[in-house]
Amino acid sequence: MQSSSEARGPGRNGEAVAKWVYEIAQKRSDAEFELVDIKDFNLPLLDEPVPPIMGQYSKPHTKAWAAKIGSFDGYVFVTPEYNHGISGALKNAIDFLFAEWNNKAAGFVSYGGASGARAVEQLRLVLAEVQMATVRNQVLLSMYTDFENFSVFKPDARQRNSRSTTCWISSSRGEAR
Repeated sequence: MQSSSEARGPGRNGEAVAKWVYEIAQKRSDAEFELVDIKDFNLPLLDEPVPPIMGQYSKPHTKAWAAKIGSFDGYVFVTPEYNHGISGALKNAIDFLFAEWNNKAAGFVSYGGASGARAVEQLRLVLAEVQMATVRNQVLLSMYTDFENFSVFKPDARQRNSRSTTCWISSSRGEAR
């Protein structure tokens, strides 16, 4: 799942990272993967009249988002780090739903000046509240070594050749169920 507020502008670093993760995941034969970009759902800032824990969605965009998220057993979140945290767009997308996230697994690929580590730590707290199980390992990408001029994704050799990257993706398949 590509998840950033970069969805609204050019030069989206997350798109290239998400495609890289998807290409690695596609090499597996024991699971199916789909690339989901939150920008495609045009979610406004929480506009449902009742809390998502009630499951009474009334807006078409929420129903479409719920159907998509509810169809998966687990997620690999691709997220940047902004000011030591996740993007507002990602937080909003998570907050729209509740039951659709429950008892599913989540893995992480993050990027930023500190490789997105702080964003993932914040995301773990948010996902715990919607009853998701997160895998310990994560893929951290540095804006300094994995992006050319901070904008063109070119993972360095340790990322491209890392067995842990492939193993990590395999551990995010939904065993929490």
